[in-house]
Amino acid sequence: MIVGPAIGDNALVITPLAEQLRVPTINWAGAERARGRWMFQLQVGSHEDESLLIARHLAAIGATGIGVIHDRSAIGTRHFKCLQDEARVLGLEIVAAEGISPLGGDAGVLTQTVLKSRPEAFVYLGLGLSAPAAAAVLTEAGWTGPKIMNTADLRGYHGDFSQALDGWLYLDLVSDDNRTLNRLLAETAMDMTQAPAVARGHDLGRVIAEALARAPDRSRDGLRLGLERVKWLPAAQGREGTLLGFGVCDRGALHGRYLVMRQWQDGVSREIAGNLHMDGA
Repeated sequence: MIVGPAIGDNALVITPLAEQLRVPTINWAGAERARGRWMFQLQVGSHEDESLLIARHLAAIGATGIGVIHDRSAIGTRHFKCLQDEARVLGLEIVAAEGISPLGGDAGVLTQTVLKSRPEAFVYLGLGLSAPAAAAVLTEAGWTGPKIMNTADLRGYHGDFSQALDGWLYLDLVSDDNRTLNRLLAETAMDMTQAPAVARGHDLGRVIAEALARAPDRSRDGLRLGLERVKWLPAAQGREGTLLGFGVCDRGALHGRYLVMRQWQDGVSREIAGNLHMDGA
């Protein structure tokens, strides 16, 4: 069994190799397309789910004109395509959109270009390295509208990223009400700044251990069958009630409300009351 990789772009590259070589593999990334008979996934968000929920949130708060910057990468372009699809369904208008370098070299200039279209809300989609440059332009321009991004803002748990993205809404996998996570934090004497690593480590380790226990043998087929037999385990990620498991044709481990809306406020990630708008209304 192979565990990894952890970036969506990389998982997309590895998936056909896992299928060709018939090696049971589990990635932890956001590429929903990085699944197959032999490739399992512990979601670190989802290009499809995150963009859909961002659109629904903006529709719910009445922001109908959206400005978007997105990485010119497999991650960024897929996010943007899914955002476009949900925006069309909800009657939202993307008034301006620009693809930017994932490394951020042109993020500032292209953010200024998007702002010229006077959007009501601003969205960033991508890996996150280019987000601080875009955020700086919004701050300098005195932007006061809603600003939101995908799980790229998980980078805020490390270094000064949270200060650069202060006030941004984003999607996380950490919830204050998750009893499994709270128990783990208490047992390990860790705080919420370490919660993403604790929760992900627990969930990844749990599905691997449970798969090994359930595998009929240690062959490739046996380990694949073991993974398929992992079901209905409490997840440390997501809202309370999120479950871990796979199935015969199910390769995504997290089931239920595994995405959580949070916001960086003075360097602290705070869960948003009422959280996500799930029904598209």
